[in-house]
Amino acid sequence: MRAVTPLAKHSPGYRQVSRALLLGGFSTFWLLYWPQPLLPHFARDLQLSPAQSSVILSAATAALGLALIPASVLADRFGRRPVMVASLFIAALLTLATAWAQNPEQLLILRALAGVALAGLPATAMAYAGEEVELNAVGSVMGIYVAGTALGGMSGRLATALVAEHWPWSDAVALVGAIGLVAALLMWWFLPDSQQFQARALPWSRAGRQAFMRALRAITRDATLWALYITGFLLLGIFVGLYNYLSFRLELPPFSFTSAAIGGVFLLYLPGSLASAWSGRLTRQLGRAPALAWMWLAMLLGLCLSLLPNVIWLMSGVALFTFAFFGAHAMASSWVGQRAGQHKALAASLYLMSYYLGASILGTYSGVAWDGYGWLGVVGLLSLALLVGVALLWSIRRASMHQ
Repeated sequence: MRAVTPLAKHSPGYRQVSRALLLGGFSTFWLLYWPQPLLPHFARDLQLSPAQSSVILSAATAALGLALIPASVLADRFGRRPVMVASLFIAALLTLATAWAQNPEQLLILRALAGVALAGLPATAMAYAGEEVELNAVGSVMGIYVAGTALGGMSGRLATALVAEHWPWSDAVALVGAIGLVAALLMWWFLPDSQQFQARALPWSRAGRQAFMRALRAITRDATLWALYITGFLLLGIFVGLYNYLSFRLELPPFSFTSAAIGGVFLLYLPGSLASAWSGRLTRQLGRAPALAWMWLAMLLGLCLSLLPNVIWLMSGVALFTFAFFGAHAMASSWVGQRAGQHKALAASLYLMSYYLGASILGTYSGVAWDGYGWLGVVGLLSLALLVGVALLWSIRRASMHQ
């Protein structure tokens, strides 16, 4: 096999990979998070409680998380590019079908299937970047990918909120699915073939089982990786928990936002996209643990500001919280890739499985806090989870000082 040098930062190949992964991140979150501003609509139209309506979102994130390891196994055998492109095509078609769902059960089934389909892109994207790009540029390219997720999540939420202001929510879903198909075509066109990829045996063959178990033992013995997996669980769980019930808070006095105005709140994802691209530079300047600590503290301050009954202070707090979240996720995900060595794909899958399960579990249980104690209950629960993340980071730093 001919040796191919990994792509250097600012090279033409690096720029092509960056554009493709920006598009991939955009498409994934465009197709995943569009229900969030519609949760009050689902609660009213389908006669669900706020916590029950959030399961429409949680079904997809949980299915995605659980399907990540099988998807990464397929990507290890058949290649990164085919799995990523197929992931977007299938998820877009399932989203189109969701527009014709007749009841909550059909909606949940189609959302769960879309989550399974989308699993092919996130873990594979991290492994693809780790293989194709020079080590010192992986953090930057992953920051660009995460910036794409920020833009996609913002755009999908904003689009559905604006359409639902004037038309049925099913029309909003059809729009998301149609644009998802266009994005899948563009991803197929732009994404370069892997140059560093080496196919591995499927784990149900003897050689494949042995290789899989060796990789699993290697990455599960690393305490720092375990701490980073829990960090991912907490990060997205806290983030989704806030945004799931922010819509319900903003519908109530003294804010009384319309559906379109609630959609406009997701423009706060724009600072998040900037944080993702900037996170690599901050990590190089301060080190991984100190940089991530600053992001945790900024998220906590943003949560506290969201308690104030003034719309300017509330939005400032949510903007700060969003900025810090995307920075923290880019830092943690690139740390996993660096720490895992040759087992990047499996380690990335475990990180993202934990990440999306956090969205499903904390995102849903935040609804219980909302039902019982309102916004104060949501902020209290999420602040507690955030402090657990700070404690984990402290344990990582302490362990590294004694090595």
